[in-house]
Amino acid sequence: MPRIKDPSLSNEGKLKTEWAASEMQTLIKIKERFEKEKPLQGKNIACCMHVTSETANLMLTLKAAGAKIALAASNPLTTQDNVAAYLVSEGIDVYAIKGDDVSNYENNLKATLEIRPHMVMDDGGDLTVMIHKDAELLSNVIGGAEETTTGVIRLENMAKDGKLKYPVVAVNDSLTKQMFDNRYGTGQSTIDGILRATNILIAGKNFVVGGYGWCGKGVSLRAKGLGASVIVTEVDPVKALEAVMEGFRVMPMNEAAKVGDIFVTVTGGKHIINTNHMKLMKDKAILANSGHFDIEIDVEGLRKIASSSRDVRTHLKEYIVDRKKIYLLAEGRLVNSSAAEGHPAAVMDMSFADQALACEYILNNELSAGVHRLPESVDRDVAAAKLESMGIRIDKLSETQTDYANSWSE
Repeated sequence: MPRIKDPSLSNEGKLKTEWAASEMQTLIKIKERFEKEKPLQGKNIACCMHVTSETANLMLTLKAAGAKIALAASNPLTTQDNVAAYLVSEGIDVYAIKGDDVSNYENNLKATLEIRPHMVMDDGGDLTVMIHKDAELLSNVIGGAEETTTGVIRLENMAKDGKLKYPVVAVNDSLTKQMFDNRYGTGQSTIDGILRATNILIAGKNFVVGGYGWCGKGVSLRAKGLGASVIVTEVDPVKALEAVMEGFRVMPMNEAAKVGDIFVTVTGGKHIINTNHMKLMKDKAILANSGHFDIEIDVEGLRKIASSSRDVRTHLKEYIVDRKKIYLLAEGRLVNSSAAEGHPAAVMDMSFADQALACEYILNNELSAGVHRLPESVDRDVAAAKLESMGIRIDKLSETQTDYANSWSE
């Protein structure tokens, strides 16, 4: 039986999902084709994703393709209970309630596996790792798809150690995902989450971004646009150099900690902000995370060094450390999805188009165990469909130009 908060919320979820669909025309076109061709007929898909209106449209697309779906939340704080209720009314098994504790989170993942999945759609790698602990379930899986940077890193490490036993498409590594969802989606929604939780003025603040991957680029760009003085911290010299060339200050976190007003981590790593950094921070420093797991900020360490704490606003907790106030947003979890509504539907349109096509790609190709990328042609098709939905046309090479581009002698 599905596990949701309240089935009576279904109509709210339906309206929210329909609103998101109006911005997701690329995915809707795929859904229309899937309804006719049924490429996933008879396949069971276990999913661990953020239970949002955008995800709902992906689940409905997979259902239209003939698949049986079981969905659990990849983050308890990002679940939209009305959307969960709507999906259940549409015949999709959902195991997610906003605010679930760790025990329920794990039980929800296990519940999705009761359908004995042929395919796995994951966001962070937790479901994939869980399946690999059950040989019987593992033998039934054809392949999977991974949504986020953190999960891809995790699965690449599994593959390197010879532990990944089926092919996984790294949807996160598709350009139509990375360049748009990670950059523009994370950038806008992170600022949205910070503003909803704090209602502070960004202009004039020292805004520290931990990590300058695609997500860090997006957050930095949006913070700069709102008038912040952006500081970037990095461990990769190439990315650090790129940040410098983009006009941002770059320094180690222990230096940034002394001057920052707002801190956002977006690395996929652990303890990017630790207790030593916290002790260096100014009074009223604000800490937020937009990386997948709640380990980028050492939240447990913060609790230990704090003399007291209190809830000040929704998703805003105040800690007293050495007589200074340090504010933590959304418990150190994804601030963009916990304090706000996550990425806008328009960018998730491309990411979830990639996810849907990844399922079809796995079934149509014999892939070896390991991490794979979608072909470049899929990226181009998704980008072209997105442009078309926006009413934008582009040039095409003429026959002469094509001949020239393919020639070495002219």
